[in-house]
Amino acid sequence: MADLRKIIIDNKEIEVEGAMTLIQACEQAGVEVPRFCYHERLSIAGNCRMCLVEVVGGPPKPAASCAMQVRDLRPGPEGQPPVVKTNSPMVKKAREGVMEFLLINHPLDCPICDQGGECDLQDQAMAYGVENSRYREAKRASTDLDLGPLVSTTMTRCISCTRCVRFTTEVAGITQMGQTGRGEDSEITSYLGETLDSNLQGNIIDLCPVGALTSKPYAFTARPWELTKTETIDVMDALGSSIRVDTKGREVMRILPRNHDGVNEEWISDKTRFVWDGLRRQRLDVPYIRENGKLSKATWGEALAAAASAMKGKKVAGLIGDLVPTEAAYALKSMIQGMGGSVECRTDNAKLPAGNRSGYVGTATIEDIDDAKFIQLIGTNPRTEAPVLNARIRKAWTKGAQIGLVGEAVDLTYDYAHVGTDRAALDGLLGHKFTDVLEQPSIIIIGQGALREADGAAVLASAMKLAEATNSKFMVLHTAAARVGAMDVGAVTEGGLDAAIDGAEVIYNLGADEVDVADGAFVIYQGSHGDRGAHRADIILPAAAYTEENGLFVNTEGRPQLAMRAGFAPGEAKENWAILRALSAELGATLPYDSLAQLRKALIKEVPHLAAIDQVAQNEWVAEKTGKLGKADFRNAVADFYLTNPIARASSLMAELSANAKSRSVEKVAAE
Repeated sequence: MADLRKIIIDNKEIEVEGAMTLIQACEQAGVEVPRFCYHERLSIAGNCRMCLVEVVGGPPKPAASCAMQVRDLRPGPEGQPPVVKTNSPMVKKAREGVMEFLLINHPLDCPICDQGGECDLQDQAMAYGVENSRYREAKRASTDLDLGPLVSTTMTRCISCTRCVRFTTEVAGITQMGQTGRGEDSEITSYLGETLDSNLQGNIIDLCPVGALTSKPYAFTARPWELTKTETIDVMDALGSSIRVDTKGREVMRILPRNHDGVNEEWISDKTRFVWDGLRRQRLDVPYIRENGKLSKATWGEALAAAASAMKGKKVAGLIGDLVPTEAAYALKSMIQGMGGSVECRTDNAKLPAGNRSGYVGTATIEDIDDAKFIQLIGTNPRTEAPVLNARIRKAWTKGAQIGLVGEAVDLTYDYAHVGTDRAALDGLLGHKFTDVLEQPSIIIIGQGALREADGAAVLASAMKLAEATNSKFMVLHTAAARVGAMDVGAVTEGGLDAAIDGAEVIYNLGADEVDVADGAFVIYQGSHGDRGAHRADIILPAAAYTEENGLFVNTEGRPQLAMRAGFAPGEAKENWAILRALSAELGATLPYDSLAQLRKALIKEVPHLAAIDQVAQNEWVAEKTGKLGKADFRNAVADFYLTNPIARASSLMAELSANAKSRSVEKVAAE
């Protein structure tokens, strides 16, 4: 039973839960309370004092609304609901006093500060600041920290709200930041001057309410009011985090998270946030045809005619890469299967079962992790495969959830029971009597690393059997953003990758840069970057990247989401579906749609659940048939978090982060 209490806020009576803080109750009443240190996803610090309110009948002084609960308020003399005022003279005077204190040492940096235009301190100084200062003393200065290549620090601007300390400790699970000293000497610092070792550290830039922590790569390049903002979806991993892409002209200037409680809350990984410099480098912007062993530029007419003549009458195989929108996967499948060829999206040999959505997506949603009491990880390292999901598992762990791991022993930022590293450990789990798990919400998460070996189908069947035995929900953690959508449209071949390309004379490579195509076949590559796929190609068709076309992506839990175009592709590069539509006309078997809307209509007619944007469909549970498990150890799918796709490999910043991570992992000698 909820403990509901009546409370009057600024003459408006509302009913809220007794456990709510006054600042949350004010939000429910539609009253905005200024704050610097309070953040709904972090623990309460109560140290900025900006959120002061007046509690009528309470002590004759303002109270911090972030640290006081509704149940702590006393009712009136005749039992009337407690009264809170947020706009009384006492509150106004208190907030102005707090603002004056905050500005004593704050430098007048606004014209050169990257936070200018989206700064909480600026906004609130407009409401509560005074036009002159009573202080004539010199301002305090602080030395700047070196937190690495991502976060730029100007610690003189810091107001000690400790949001960055609480985020890194509670959400990211690292302990390198803290506050030292007292009074005037107190400052936020890092332990022994260390740089931050986390792939979620960029979130402290958003959390900082002043300009103390800003983005190093974005520094001094644009002002927020110059940018065009586009709400879209991330494709760096299969989580489908909600993001906002900010562009200036044709260039992507920065990527920020959007709030989505069901997927990424309001966090994104560093790869998602900082990969944008990879969108500018090593781009394919004109078609190429290989003549006498050398690639030379061509017109679209020449390239499409050459591709069509190479494909006519031949055995064709289509490969679908990790960043391909579902519409393009569907168009390629329609075109190649119309020619009698085969298509495959499981380019990493993952033994995902075609047609059984509970086997390649599962039955769990990302939000189910919040309430889980037991989480079993199999052959996965979520810290590198989906860092934001890992933070969610950590959140469940802080609430008391037990975590088990079968696979490589890695640092996941939380404690877990390491069951073993090989198939025998998984088999041992099946023989275990899980009486303590059966009655409580539990989830089994299996990674792509567990499904890539020859016995991947048997591993999947064993994991599904374990889910049945423990009454658990089941989740397949994907690493490729395009995979679930391509599986949904049936872009698969019986027997997997080897069966698809076996005997193929022409391979149509749609952005599959993680696969080595053997010599012999004629390769047509369609993609955005000059990566591995383009090096092997005989014809290159330049395509748009994920920020340059509208597309549908289905995330790891089976949620269809729309990626929106934020800018235009460089040079002569075209949208993926449009290239396939033009090529089909050259082949004399024109695909039956002339616009993306018509293509989506055909797609949804074939796969109806893709019409339910941002909703997770219920998958019917169909257990896979068990097979014989091998003896090998589990190997995780992602070896280098920063270099998993062609856009990331084109980014100089990702290369630097990857090198830093490698040097950090080398064991230090005692003298160091």
